[in-house]
Amino acid sequence: MTELLASLLLASVWLAIAAFLLAALRPVLRRLGGAALVYRSWWLLPLVLVAPLLPLPPLPLADGAPVLALGAALRAPALPEDAVLWPTLLAALWAAGAILAVVVQWRGQRRFERGMGTLQPRRDGSWQASADPGLPALVGLWSPRVVVGPDFDQRFSDAERRLILQHEFQHRRHGDQWANAALAVLRCLFWFHPLLPWVSRRFLCDQELACDARTLDMHPASRRLYANALLKAQLVHPVAPMACHWRSQPMLKERIAMMKEHKRKALPWVTGQVVVVGLCMGLGAVAWASQGSTRISTQSVQSTQEDTSGASLERPVTIDNMPPPSYPRSAFENGQTGKVVLQVDVDAQGKATDVRVLSATNPGVFDAASVAAARQWTYRPAMKDGKAVASAVRIPVNFAMDETLTE
Repeated sequence: MTELLASLLLASVWLAIAAFLLAALRPVLRRLGGAALVYRSWWLLPLVLVAPLLPLPPLPLADGAPVLALGAALRAPALPEDAVLWPTLLAALWAAGAILAVVVQWRGQRRFERGMGTLQPRRDGSWQASADPGLPALVGLWSPRVVVGPDFDQRFSDAERRLILQHEFQHRRHGDQWANAALAVLRCLFWFHPLLPWVSRRFLCDQELACDARTLDMHPASRRLYANALLKAQLVHPVAPMACHWRSQPMLKERIAMMKEHKRKALPWVTGQVVVVGLCMGLGAVAWASQGSTRISTQSVQSTQEDTSGASLERPVTIDNMPPPSYPRSAFENGQTGKVVLQVDVDAQGKATDVRVLSATNPGVFDAASVAAARQWTYRPAMKDGKAVASAVRIPVNFAMDETLTE
């Protein structure tokens, strides 16, 4: 439970950082590459959320990486007796909120789809609904359809219908329905985040502006006609969470303003992509490297690698995951500290076959906790002549009291 909450907290922090950065850079990106470049910059958001979950390079034990277990984390008497329940309660609260968000969005999508009534195919590649819960729109995820209302032919002229349908087909061509599905997942996972409502509104607005820009690029002389088609269709119905709606009353003014100022930007397309990719990769790399602050504390100490045959190794044993051992409660209550030096035998499959205590400052106090932790660590075997071989590694484990945390 604690790891889940810590991951959610870390992801929430990076979501906030990405949102603030996108808000600050949005005017600059729009001047450089227009609405389409701004929309592509939203790739930054999933990237910084996924990057901290990617594994860091394995930690080479040959360089010396002692494990540090802090006793201050175990000051249970200073906390209420039911304090251990808080992580479980918080995790249950988050899960309840996530489930509620899933239900609300699923019901909204189903209500919208049922509200369309029966669908009939049209010659222009779209589908005509018998009712209008907020159409035209691109509806569906696996097999998205462009659906228009029953009065579509009467409300719009031939030229306006072509522009509207081309707008919706642009959504389908660029996979915007998948982007909306990803946003729906984000709403469920981070329902508690105070910036998520702004992120959702701004993302959907940039999606529509980008689609408008792509459509106008193909019909630069149709700006006035395009604006008139928007004015004829005001959305007064509830929207579906995973549909791309043509009508968008809250952002109507911004969409029409974009048409007045829209023109092909002087910035080359490739340059715009480099700007966005550089932004995403740069912050994503920072998010990925931020895991290093949570890894095991290291200090300079002798550590040896041994091959069972006695020959030198091309690559020593490395480690993928090394959580610190539990601090024995009796040792913590007595204020005891110590150091245990372990020798771990790792076979060619990367499994710890044997763990032995070579030395201990307080024999019998920290031995069991150290051995139990070492058996749970995950290793990568040593390499010799291009093949994995059995090896032995010596690992010091330090048990210390962190006074700064106990004050």
